[in-house]
Amino acid sequence: MKVSLILASYDSGHYHGGMGQGPDALISGGLVDALTLAGHDVTVEDIGRVGDDQEREIATGFAVCNAVSGEVRIARDRGRFPIVLAGNCLTSAGAVAGEGADAIIWADQHGDLNTPETSVHGFLDGMALATVLGLCWRPMASAIPGFKPIDPARCVLVNARDLDPAEEKLLETLPVIRTECPGVAQAAEKLNAAGASSVHIHLDLDVHDPEELQANRYVTPGGPNPEQLRDAACAMALAVPVVGITVSAYNPAFDAQADVPPLVGQLLTDLLATIEGR
Repeated sequence: MKVSLILASYDSGHYHGGMGQGPDALISGGLVDALTLAGHDVTVEDIGRVGDDQEREIATGFAVCNAVSGEVRIARDRGRFPIVLAGNCLTSAGAVAGEGADAIIWADQHGDLNTPETSVHGFLDGMALATVLGLCWRPMASAIPGFKPIDPARCVLVNARDLDPAEEKLLETLPVIRTECPGVAQAAEKLNAAGASSVHIHLDLDVHDPEELQANRYVTPGGPNPEQLRDAACAMALAVPVVGITVSAYNPAFDAQADVPPLVGQLLTDLLATIEGR
């Protein structure tokens, strides 16, 4: 398969800060070699710096989405499968826009379903999925080239276990499909029944059980081990048409033994084999 790895090295408006160091760390950790050895034709594209260097979280966050949307569109026009390596989850809004995705699988220990009205901490990334679903930041999101909000009925939320009260309340009113890794087959059936035809997979690496793999400073007990997440992601990719992937939220400062890059390589290798063989 022809694959484009698209680097978006930002964390909360900071270039190469915190989780913004993750994309480069995955590359230096052997991701390109792993995918190439698996038979893929791999190119690496980097959006570089965006905006005006003022490191304003909201403006820069959406500027990153704009740049990612363009790179994803270019990749698809060239017949390449886009994989975005991002610091922040919000970047998936740009990937979804560039792909024209009409459904999303969101694997994350958090719901990312806060809005400016409900957020306790004002953390933009905690509003990432809400943005993708058209629940907040509508003017900013609509300015992303190609962006259309995804119907919540075409959203699968995987292993979200650290939810704010407002997120729990919101999920009671939305048709979002919630599942843990063992239940993904039923979730895929519901996604297909909802008419999903082009699905984006978003993988926040903190979805893992921190006792098995810690990708950043956000730690909540429970969650899948790497093999369980890999099996679940592949099962979903076998059942629904996947058009792109985002991998986010890896901070190498919390991975002293550099355990994460080879596991991401294995995860993406298996996922691509599943998508290619579907």
